Amino acid sequence: MIALLIAGGFSLLYSLLLTPLFVRGFRKLHWGQFIREDGPESHYAKRGTPTMGGLIFISGAVIAYFLGKLVMGESPTPSALLVLLMAVGAGAVGFIDDFLKTRKQQSLGLGGWAKIVGQVVIAVLFALLALQFANEAGLTPASTHISIFRDLPFDFMTFGVIFGTGLFVLWVMLITTAATNAVNVTDGLDGLAGGASLFAFGAYLIIGFWQAAQACVATANEPGCYEVRDPMDLAVVAAAFMGGLAGFLWWNTSPAHVYMGDTGSMGLGGAIAAFAILTRTELLLILIGGLFLVETGSVILQRLYFKVTKGKRIFLMSPIHHHFELKGWAEVTVVVRFWIVAGLFVIAGVGAFYGEWLLQQ
Repeated sequence: MIALLIAGGFSLLYSLLLTPLFVRGFRKLHWGQFIREDGPESHYAKRGTPTMGGLIFISGAVIAYFLGKLVMGESPTPSALLVLLMAVGAGAVGFIDDFLKTRKQQSLGLGGWAKIVGQVVIAVLFALLALQFANEAGLTPASTHISIFRDLPFDFMTFGVIFGTGLFVLWVMLITTAATNAVNVTDGLDGLAGGASLFAFGAYLIIGFWQAAQACVATANEPGCYEVRDPMDLAVVAAAFMGGLAGFLWWNTSPAHVYMGDTGSMGLGGAIAAFAILTRTELLLILIGGLFLVETGSVILQRLYFKVTKGKRIFLMSPIHHHFELKGWAEVTVVVRFWIVAGLFVIAGVGAFYGEWLLQQ
């Protein structure tokens, strides 16, 4: 519990106090944001604002986690390290994309398929490692079962070790690419993706904390107990990301002094995907990341409708947050209202998680 408070507090101060220094460094390196030409005209004024701010809260979360463990004299756990691996790995793919944008002086960096390949490599490494490091109870960080509130009866290993492992890796790849790209799509307005991600990490902090309190090893296998490896440490990492994002949002809300860039949005998406897998709540991500699903769905619907109707559109512009901008909503209004939607989705997800536990009693 103390490690959780240390990680969250340090990460908050790290982002809050050091962001201005990072911003100065980014300006000297000419790491400025480029704006898509077909975007809302109000965004043109944002051109040149420092980007790659994801480096701030990702590095802050990593340092804060290790600091919390060091102060408490505890060893890092495989589950927590896997979340950090996914966040740093996905963030690295985003960093390459951001760097190419600033280098080429254009709004396009890595190609779409190049990003997917990078995400897949990280997902495969994560998946294979997550099936290792069994503890004394035989629990590995991840399970080959599909899960929602806990593991469901369906197990990929039913199809044999080799084929089952392959199916599990594909499942992790799907979750990872979906989450990273969904957060990336949502990152289009000052503070939007950061605030929505803050809610999601809050959900995983609560879930991890509750799973630790109701762990089967701690409750003598009482009904409704959870078989999850290192749930309290997952809560510590979630707290580190929450603190880092809270401090970053101080500087990222409209008008933003710095943008997280693909470095931040992909790193956040990777971390959220890792939390869903390691807390055994994969399908619950549909609710916890509900806003991200809506944003991505709006892009998919827009493109399909455009092709089917040969040029007609459902929205004035996708993702859907730009639609409301073009309808005349102020940017801050769109962001705050979308935060409310994200919060309601998270409340529904956490409520469903707790409700399932009550039904087990």
